[in-house]
Amino acid sequence: MKMADGSTILRRNRPGTKSKDFCRWPDEPLEEMDSTLAVQQYIQQLIKRDPSNVELILTMPEAQDEGVWKYEHLRQFCMELNGLAVRLQKQCSPSTCTQMTATDQWIFLCAAHKTPKECPAIDYTRHTLDGAACLLNSNKYFPSRVSIKESSVTKLGSVCRRVYRIFSHAYFHHRRIFDEFEAETYLCHRFTHFVTKYNLMSKENLIVPINEDENAAPGESEA
Repeated sequence: MKMADGSTILRRNRPGTKSKDFCRWPDEPLEEMDSTLAVQQYIQQLIKRDPSNVELILTMPEAQDEGVWKYEHLRQFCMELNGLAVRLQKQCSPSTCTQMTATDQWIFLCAAHKTPKECPAIDYTRHTLDGAACLLNSNKYFPSRVSIKESSVTKLGSVCRRVYRIFSHAYFHHRRIFDEFEAETYLCHRFTHFVTKYNLMSKENLIVPINEDENAAPGESEA
């Protein structure tokens, strides 16, 4: 918490504080967040307030750099998707899901190998999230959290396309896990609106029926 003299006071929880009350501090406007991680903190603040309010969470503040806004949202998506990956491990194993599929019509190839090839779905999920984390934390492409070169921003689309396949596999092959996770987080709703809003994926690849106008097309897709 910032004081009038510019000093910072750390928030401390009193003994006996319940876990549900740990993060209950007042919201802070983005312009008052004095940190290189301000955009991430602001996005997380909006999610904590109401994860179902997708439109508000994705509404970019005035004067905010769009590249940084898209980058920070994608980082957040990948962090939250780890929660879905953990739940999938209960049902999704190399023996039960030998390929990364979405229905019997889509087979996805894993880009973590020298030449893209088929992977068990749970391995594809791990490889994809690990690869996304490596790229998004790369000092070569993303050395700053305040400004991002356009050439680096263009790499976000391929990350979106790959991580979306985790949603599609969960929806078509582990529907109960998907529905339970989605009811808590609205993550696929938010991701679908995000990539549509910023033209990061084509609509024909958005095969999870979040919106009525999203239709699947059969085929095999490379990484």
